[in-house]
Amino acid sequence: MTEFESAEARAASLACWCGPVEPEPVAGGITNTNFLVRDRGERFFVRIGEDIPVHGVLRFNEVSATRAAATAGIAPALIHSEPGALVSRFIEGRTLSAEDVRDAAMLERIVPLLGRCHRDIPRVLRGSVPMFWVFHVVRDYAATLREGGSRYEPQLGGLLARADALEAAVGRIDVVFGHNDLLAANFIDDGERLWLIDWEYAGFNSPLFDLGGLASNSELASGQEDWLLERYFERPVDAAGKRRYLAMKCASLLRESMWSMVSEIHSGLDVDYVAYTRENLDRFERAYADLPGES
Repeated sequence: MTEFESAEARAASLACWCGPVEPEPVAGGITNTNFLVRDRGERFFVRIGEDIPVHGVLRFNEVSATRAAATAGIAPALIHSEPGALVSRFIEGRTLSAEDVRDAAMLERIVPLLGRCHRDIPRVLRGSVPMFWVFHVVRDYAATLREGGSRYEPQLGGLLARADALEAAVGRIDVVFGHNDLLAANFIDDGERLWLIDWEYAGFNSPLFDLGGLASNSELASGQEDWLLERYFERPVDAAGKRRYLAMKCASLLRESMWSMVSEIHSGLDVDYVAYTRENLDRFERAYADLPGES
């Protein structure tokens, strides 16, 4: 049985269904296997995936974050969970693209949603919750890559040195509850409101990480980044604040690159991680080269 067939069988056998169901594959996942399931006249979204220790993915945390995000009105309602499986209400809507995120009107809608994520979710969150600190993640990825004999091992020393420089540039932080994986595809527009999905990397973090991740993943223009920062913080951002943000944006690109490097040797999903690594590492190198000096 293939990994997909195993996931499909698991989705069909969940205890929440009223009768036999036929899971329909949903494309797009690069960590999990996803399905649409029709049951009792409704549609549900099913994510199948175990803990992924090399990526720090702990499904109990994903369930807690998803439940809290749903309570806060940010994510679809969580219907059922059991080890390795999560079932949410299916949202009829349009998954955003990077081009959608770059639209000024869409950004106007996204920023308040991020503010609600950062401020409102901690008020309803239950249980133990991790800290997602990108520089720890990068150092842990480097150790995993060395242990796995990765072909990127000769580059790791230089990447870690730059990570140290970026961590120093970021400096002291404010702490909020971050989504920490703001790919455009994790936003759904149902025509009336936006939803934010996929909470497997959620945890306490600096707001700069979500802002930088949003900007880098959707390739916002520099002027849009200035607007994003001023709109989020509700004040003008000075040169020092902009540099701290750009340093965290660089770190988000480095983390995405190293996430893909680790996935090259540890993931069994049919994804071209080599191309994804190359794309993100190139973007990191350009962003790091453009990082302004300390004034």
